[in-house]
Amino acid sequence: MMDVTEIKKWLPHRYPFLLVDRVVDLQEGQSIVAYKNISGNEEIFNGHFPQAPIFPGVMIIEALAQVSGILGFKTLGKTPQNGSVYLFAGADKVRFRRQVVPGDCLQLEANVVSEKRGIWKFDCVASVDGELAASATIMCADRKV
Repeated sequence: MMDVTEIKKWLPHRYPFLLVDRVVDLQEGQSIVAYKNISGNEEIFNGHFPQAPIFPGVMIIEALAQVSGILGFKTLGKTPQNGSVYLFAGADKVRFRRQVVPGDCLQLEANVVSEKRGIWKFDCVASVDGELAASATIMCADRKV
């Protein structure tokens, strides 16, 4: 288990762009399960959309990239304080299946597919109450700052 204080040791992101609230399972080199609680107080809802708040799909994909980054950093034993950053390098096979709205608890899962020359590939899914919200294959690159 990792709470937000521990998560901040492994990710350089901070409010309002830190999109992971809790890690509940992490198998280094294999998989991660984490959560993002969607609050009606999120800044993004001021413009997306004030009368019908929907958490943007690109933010879901970013949250999946962040949990992938945590998994990669933990697997390598690196932190941003070591002068390393985990860059979002690409997304393939992106699909959105369900709207994510205030009050939802977004479950974020990533599984390592491969790693080659510092480029990691992850199969990722985001769900709410067991219902698929989004899926993607995400690539991240471990680079020096």
